[in-house]
Amino acid sequence: MIIYYTDGSCDPNPGNGGYSVIKNNEVCVLGGESSGRKTTNIRMEGFAIIAALKDANGEPCEIFSDSEFWIKVITIWSLPWEKNGWKKKGGEIKNLDIVQEVCPLYKASQAKLTWVRGHNNDPGNEMADHWANEARLKYLPNR
Repeated sequence: MIIYYTDGSCDPNPGNGGYSVIKNNEVCVLGGESSGRKTTNIRMEGFAIIAALKDANGEPCEIFSDSEFWIKVITIWSLPWEKNGWKKKGGEIKNLDIVQEVCPLYKASQAKLTWVRGHNNDPGNEMADHWANEARLKYLPNR
């Protein structure tokens, strides 16, 4: 089974962002906001999970993320949103572009999403955090 750790970084928030995917303890994907615009940590965390799912390409995997938010979006909250035409009670769905990309990828995958507490000396999470920060620096606007 493939083991992934994902993380996103943004400084300031919103501001310059980057994300990383660690696969079996090695850097696999580094990325940032493709538009080059200011972004948020939440967006970077979502893009990281998307990148891991794409890399797994349907193979069994476990994706560790310190984004409890995205794990809940993908596994719980998005189910009624999709059923209701991508609408939710109480307003708009933020980052709908990412939600609509990640949900079908997850449904078609053999991935298990696992929450890990961030900044808690988990080696995989620490590595993902480090490389997300490196990606953020790489994807500074006008560089």
